Amino acid sequence: MTASGPGPLHGIKVLDLTAMLAGPFTTMLLADLGADVVKVEPATGDRTRTVGPFREGDDPGEALGGYFQSVNRGKRSVVLDLKSSQGSARFLELVKVADVVVENFSAGVMERMGLGYEALAEVNPRIVYGALRGFGDARSGKSVYDSWPAFDVVAQAMGGFAGITGLVDGAPLKAGPGIGDIFPGTLLALGVLAAVRHAELTGEGQFVDIAMYDAVLALCERIVYQHSYLGIDPRPMGNGHPLLAPFDIMPTQDGWIAVAAPSNKHWRILTETMGRPELADDMRYADNADRIINVVEVRKILGEWLSERSTAQVVAALGGRVPIGPVNTASDIFADEHVRIREMLVDVEQPGSTEPVTIAGSPLKFSSTPAAVRGRGPKLGEQESEDILAQWVSDRQDESAPPMKGAENND
Repeated sequence: MTASGPGPLHGIKVLDLTAMLAGPFTTMLLADLGADVVKVEPATGDRTRTVGPFREGDDPGEALGGYFQSVNRGKRSVVLDLKSSQGSARFLELVKVADVVVENFSAGVMERMGLGYEALAEVNPRIVYGALRGFGDARSGKSVYDSWPAFDVVAQAMGGFAGITGLVDGAPLKAGPGIGDIFPGTLLALGVLAAVRHAELTGEGQFVDIAMYDAVLALCERIVYQHSYLGIDPRPMGNGHPLLAPFDIMPTQDGWIAVAAPSNKHWRILTETMGRPELADDMRYADNADRIINVVEVRKILGEWLSERSTAQVVAALGGRVPIGPVNTASDIFADEHVRIREMLVDVEQPGSTEPVTIAGSPLKFSSTPAAVRGRGPKLGEQESEDILAQWVSDRQDESAPPMKGAENND
């Protein structure tokens, strides 16, 4: 199910020059919130258009791959060659009536085309310009890595995430999802919205800069204070936590489950459920600080109890009483009533097919202005830039028109 009602960003016009994951995730969030997001693509399109995956039987000339469909849903697409004088001129016409431009090119690309922030601000002083790069933009401080290209795995490594992820005494590991792209993209969406608010109040646009390295470091804030307070370099801890116990993902008879009972209240419920109520008052385990000191024994006690029960039995015994949850596969998630009720699995049209495809929904929920998937991803150049421009110019004229006489008295 896709949303038909306007979202909280209804009326906001976004020119999206991004490709791959990080930048498109930013503009996906804006589209879910109701902004009119127009992808400005070269004739070859966003590189993820050809990445897939594609379903067996889908029309290869029409179908949208999963990678592209997931983070470009609800957008429109025009084709412009920004390196040509005609394409650049057409883009600047759109900028004049846009609210936001978002790009994730390497540093200097937009400037070489004569389309950097300062050039766009000359034609539209209210424009909010969002940029996402591996190591940021020189306007906010020129990084020593300014010219380095970056992908998700590089950001996870340099920002500290991989260094604290993995088995105890094991090799560093990256996260399964592309958090080195997705978290920076989320922060850029937040920054863009803050700047849009400022522009609405003052008429002044601005440059919004997110570095993937910076964003992942912010995500790993714990290692900063640990190093400052304790002088240590935190290392991988498996599924445990350096400050909380029990706080782990452990095997059951037939799967894995997360158990977090660091509070004394939840620890007591857990020990009573295990048939070991005496552990709640045992001085070795009575408080979280004690359990951290004796975490090996805590894991052993809990692990033995879990290993004798199925995941379903553990969920039945502890669900709703102690923070626990099974390690779900995608199939488990598709079968979970929660994600359907919360509209976190959304079917969208697949061009060239009568069968829809399913993508992740929006986790942002509003009581009055829905944030939701607003349609499938666009075909390459599905819209004409002239049509977009005419619509946006008309919208701007309607917004600036004085109210009809007597309209203020209408209910």
